[in-house]
Amino acid sequence: MPTPYEGFGSLVFNEDEMKDRLPGPVYDSWEKTVANEGTLDRPTADAIAHAMKRWAMEQGVTHFTHWFQPMTGGTAEKHDAFLEPDEQGEPIARFSGKMLIKGEPDASSFPSGGLRATFEARGYTYWDVTSPVFIKENVLCIPTIFVSYNGEALDKKEPLLKSLEVLSTSATRLVNLFGDKEVKSCNISVGLEQEYFLIDRKYFDQRLDLKLTGRTLFGASAAKRQELDDHYFGAIPTKVQSFMTDVNQQLWKLGIYAKTEHNEAAPAQFELAPIFCKGNIAVDQNQVTMDILRKTAEKHGLACLLHEKPFNGINGSGKHNNYSIITDNGQNLFDPGKKPADNIRFLTFICAFIQAVDEYPVLLRMSASCTGNDHRLGALEAPPAIISIFLGSYIEDILYSLYQDHPSQKKGKTEDKDDFNPVAGLSYIPHDNTDRNRTSPVAFTGNKFEFRMLGSSMSASFANTVLNCIMAQSLNAISDQLDGIKYLQDVREKALEICRNLIHEHKRILFSGDGYSEAWVKEAKRRGLPNVPSFIESVEILKDKKVIDLFTSLGVYTEKELEANRKIMEEQYDRTMDIEVRTLIEMCRKDVLPAMSAEYNFYGEAAKNGGKDAPKFLSKRMSQLSELIDNVYAATEKMTVLWKEANSSEDDFETGKKIYYTVAPQMEVLRKYIDRYEEIASRQFYHMPLYEEMLFNI
Repeated sequence: MPTPYEGFGSLVFNEDEMKDRLPGPVYDSWEKTVANEGTLDRPTADAIAHAMKRWAMEQGVTHFTHWFQPMTGGTAEKHDAFLEPDEQGEPIARFSGKMLIKGEPDASSFPSGGLRATFEARGYTYWDVTSPVFIKENVLCIPTIFVSYNGEALDKKEPLLKSLEVLSTSATRLVNLFGDKEVKSCNISVGLEQEYFLIDRKYFDQRLDLKLTGRTLFGASAAKRQELDDHYFGAIPTKVQSFMTDVNQQLWKLGIYAKTEHNEAAPAQFELAPIFCKGNIAVDQNQVTMDILRKTAEKHGLACLLHEKPFNGINGSGKHNNYSIITDNGQNLFDPGKKPADNIRFLTFICAFIQAVDEYPVLLRMSASCTGNDHRLGALEAPPAIISIFLGSYIEDILYSLYQDHPSQKKGKTEDKDDFNPVAGLSYIPHDNTDRNRTSPVAFTGNKFEFRMLGSSMSASFANTVLNCIMAQSLNAISDQLDGIKYLQDVREKALEICRNLIHEHKRILFSGDGYSEAWVKEAKRRGLPNVPSFIESVEILKDKKVIDLFTSLGVYTEKELEANRKIMEEQYDRTMDIEVRTLIEMCRKDVLPAMSAEYNFYGEAAKNGGKDAPKFLSKRMSQLSELIDNVYAATEKMTVLWKEANSSEDDFETGKKIYYTVAPQMEVLRKYIDRYEEIASRQFYHMPLYEEMLFNI
């Protein structure tokens, strides 16, 4: 009997498959290309394409696609058949090296932020040789980048790949300076924990807001929410377990190590976590995972909700981005070593990360932002919008002991070398040195940093591009100070001095307390830490000269590309909110107000028939309904006016700010009135699926 894992990776044209099917010189050429030590010539590309086609057709594949990640945040694909007519008009399966390496999808309808005119339709896809080709639904998917006719990035992946090269160079240089000359390159290891909701498909189909916006724009809380904590890690419902089994089998065939699955904190909320892998592959695999979650849910009569806040009053969903830097010989540079010298290098990388985060907090906040995440960040269920780092008491104590040896702390003190040894306490740092702080947006968790702000629906590309770039800049600055020092012991002593200075300059970003508390908001303000309340406001950081210089100096983005990204995000915010407003107006006018009016008439007729003996309840309920009808109607009309006023500006940023500060609050006012009606509505008249049905019926 076959084991559940026998087909693991069977739908991936991985290294083992390539080694078996390709001639030795062709495989060697591909390996050099992956290692950035060469390029594929046409005969080599043709040989790889031929082997790839034969393998795919053995699996029943008829089409191929260049699978890319445009700046919509999702993925895109155009399917082309292998089938073509030969010179005699007979059918033949053809797939050349040129078809493998380069494609030309119509780029006119993808967001470009002004990088090209709408009538300029040319866009090009190029094979990302570092990410394995895979089969999805009988289509051969070739991971690619997507660029314009002039070479500007039209996707989120090309900048990510550039940032990986930049980080590799920076991290390798510093590791070499610490004496490890064998390290030739570095990569990031990323683990993306994916949270999501599952509800019965019939309820999803009955709610226009879920179908068009991904979240419920109104809905009264159920009598039970998550206050008993009985769903978290509880027994997985049978229907959900069947769904998860199906998802796992599909992911395993694609070589994705789906490892952990469990009930999350909110009712009907779940989580799937993979084993960590290389950065760009982890991002690709997460995009595939989200697609499989959605499509598999449909097969099981369910709807998978990836929105950050599909239901009010209970926890929303995130995507924790676990980040570490790994050398080509397997060393984790955020992993404490066994020797004092190793730990000096470890602390240097930790301090570099602290500096990076403190230098660019708003950029990091923006990288984890989307319209949906505005409903989640800072909502006493997710990290606040204020960026801080939690290190744990053990490492924090060591860093502060280094800081105490800083000249600024020694004024008026007698220096006694016996009182302080900067290497003391570094010979062993336990991996599980402290409890985890679930309120921190960035937390050190043993051998990695967990960036916990990312929204569940988002691509992780940009967040990791930002982490790579700010880390590379910080590492470069440290290496510049160490460069030219002759003796290794002097390098280590200088590194400790650099760590002291970095802690002295950036200690404000370290915080171990409750990130949900009002006291932290006040304390963060006192420290000078920025608190940007909304996604639309955070986007303006891309106009900041310091941020522009960061990306352009590293060669990851041009100034023109950054401007395009800013415009696209502003436009996406406005359009997303426009959809929500129009949907809410339609539901009020076609569903809510008619139901309220019908129920009002019902009680009115009952009161009329009862005459003087009619129960007082009838008149009281009529009075309640009358007031709510007027309130819902007035709030809808006011929201409509505010929405039109906000859209009167031609500037997307100004429009977005007006929407956030005037329209969005009015949406909440309207929601409050509809929710009050739901609390008293008769099921005879109000047919909208309720929270109690959606959250507790799977």
